[in-house]
Amino acid sequence: MLTNAPRGTKDILPENVAGWNYVEQKIRDICARFGYEEIRTPMFEHTELFHRGIGEGTDVVDKEMYTFEDRGGRSITLRPENTASAVRAYLQNKLYGDSALTKLFYIGSMFRYDRPQAGRMREFHQFGVEALGEANPAVDAEIILLAMEFLKSLGLKDLKLSLNSVGCPSCRPAYRKALQDYFQPHLEELCGDCKDRFERSPLRILDCKVDADKEFMAGAPKITDCLCGECCDHFEQVQSLLTEAGVEFELDPRLVRGLDYYTKTAFEIKYAPLGAQSAVAGGGRYDGLIEEMGGNPTPAVGFATGLERVLLALEKQGLLPETKKQADAFVVALGEAAQKPAFKLLQQLRGAGLKALMDYAGRSMKAQMKQAGKAGARFALILGEDEIKENAVMLKDMEKSEQQKVSLDEVIDQIQNSI
Repeated sequence: MLTNAPRGTKDILPENVAGWNYVEQKIRDICARFGYEEIRTPMFEHTELFHRGIGEGTDVVDKEMYTFEDRGGRSITLRPENTASAVRAYLQNKLYGDSALTKLFYIGSMFRYDRPQAGRMREFHQFGVEALGEANPAVDAEIILLAMEFLKSLGLKDLKLSLNSVGCPSCRPAYRKALQDYFQPHLEELCGDCKDRFERSPLRILDCKVDADKEFMAGAPKITDCLCGECCDHFEQVQSLLTEAGVEFELDPRLVRGLDYYTKTAFEIKYAPLGAQSAVAGGGRYDGLIEEMGGNPTPAVGFATGLERVLLALEKQGLLPETKKQADAFVVALGEAAQKPAFKLLQQLRGAGLKALMDYAGRSMKAQMKQAGKAGARFALILGEDEIKENAVMLKDMEKSEQQKVSLDEVIDQIQNSI
């Protein structure tokens, strides 16, 4: 018998689901305030979508994707991220026809084959937002503010926002050459992955965790020294808008995103108490992705946050709300004759919108009352032979330890008026 979930996956048990619901409700509340609408995309897509959207040569595409051939001989991949899927849905369903700016958010499972660790599983859950169709730096600032507001609404403090610009196709070639010229003398000192990145994507050398602390990394050219006029102006406006909104940030010229589609603004939010793996959200602008996927040139910006990381941070800081099992009513059936009338009463209570439970094992009254207490029931409705004859029920208020006989025709109203 198989008794273990696959490595890198995890059951979310009833005792933990309340925390997930709490976070997801915060997401929906803040997205409504910012005007973002929910989208749900398939968990798997044609593999080509991620090859084109994320970029071949990235760690995600080369090492981490769950790809398989379906029965029709098509190459299918479980989504490793959701921006490419959201863009595909935007194009396929012509969402660009609704308004100049399309604002979407999503919550769902993503899949990457990676070494499982705290807050990072092979099946993980992301909350993300995408704003498609507007190049104004104010949208970049809005996305960053939404991310910050979401994390703050959960009670997280001491959040650290890092900001950079990764340029555009006009200015990035000059920076690419500057990086290659700089790293050429150090090529043999780079890790195997970075030797490969040297030709294909030298910007990603800056994001390498293996080479990060090597002395020569500190002197690498800064992309901000190579930005074209348009990128420079855009970056300055984003900073100005964030400052105007009272958001503190630090510039990090080594901050790059791990996916090919990013242009201009790149940002990351860290939460120090998580330790070395402190990043809880990140994103940026990706003005070239929609065109790369077959659409018209369309500016876009977004971010994503891993919900496991967020929940881990909340748990460590004791910020998850305490949840208690709470039923409105527990029907206690005494004896065989009371089983059917009790079951009928149970359904009437539920039909009236009350959270109601009963024992199906025919236990003693003492055992059933104990079960009612464990369920956090406000009221116990005791039904025995005498009560059935009188068309009544013994109603016990579990909070006040008071009880009275009440007509079955009136008991639901009485409970509803008391809770």
